[in-house]
Amino acid sequence: MAAGAEPVVVPLVRTVPVEDLTPLDDALLALGAGWYTWLTVTSQAAVAVLAERARAHDDGLAALVERAGVRVGAVGPGTARALQALGVHVDVVPPVRSTAADLVAALVASTTATPDPAPAPRALFPRGDLAAATLTDGLTSAGWSVDDLVVYRTVAAGAVDPQVADAWAAGDVHAALLTSASSVRALLDHLGPPPAGTRVVVIGPSTHAEAERLGLRVDAVAGRQTLAGLVDALVDHVARTGAPPGSLPGSPPTPAEDAP
Repeated sequence: MAAGAEPVVVPLVRTVPVEDLTPLDDALLALGAGWYTWLTVTSQAAVAVLAERARAHDDGLAALVERAGVRVGAVGPGTARALQALGVHVDVVPPVRSTAADLVAALVASTTATPDPAPAPRALFPRGDLAAATLTDGLTSAGWSVDDLVVYRTVAAGAVDPQVADAWAAGDVHAALLTSASSVRALLDHLGPPPAGTRVVVIGPSTHAEAERLGLRVDAVAGRQTLAGLVDALVDHVARTGAPPGSLPGSPPTPAEDAP
């Protein structure tokens, strides 16, 4: 609203923990015992599941990480803030883009810069079911050992409010802000392609690639993969093109960074 628009939050997807979290419980025990060198996290949804299971079986995620001396890598500022809110110190965040490939580069750089390198790092990677293999493959190629665990699923959020659907079809919605590749797919499933006058702004390269794959025109891509960066991209687009202000539907901020 500070940017002069009327925001309408439209839940398109939601995340739910997987039914069997026993593998995660075992991994957290191993984490506390010092088995892992790194905890790598690429979404706020994963942080929420980690926090819940750590509270159920230990003194909390921060205590678990600190006790074992585990280093922590987060894909971007949103995920880092979610970890820090739990008291978890975050050691590595990619300096520019919030993508899995950039996190791989930052993690590898942080270890190769060590004067006396330790044995090959071992990482725990809790993720969603739609996450690409980018982080696991990238770290494995760099000689790391990675335990890749699916801890949550992304599912449809349910039917869209009929009034929102009608406004979308009539072209009364002037922009759509999309925070993940899954929200791109859900937008097309629930509402259909945007009318010609509706601007589409996406949070980062993975979301952009999925939009292009599905034939969705993208008008702007956020320079910073955060919700604030997404809004800034829209404001900049409006300023450059004179696009009219109006209602701004967006997917919920759960994925936080440029996620599948």
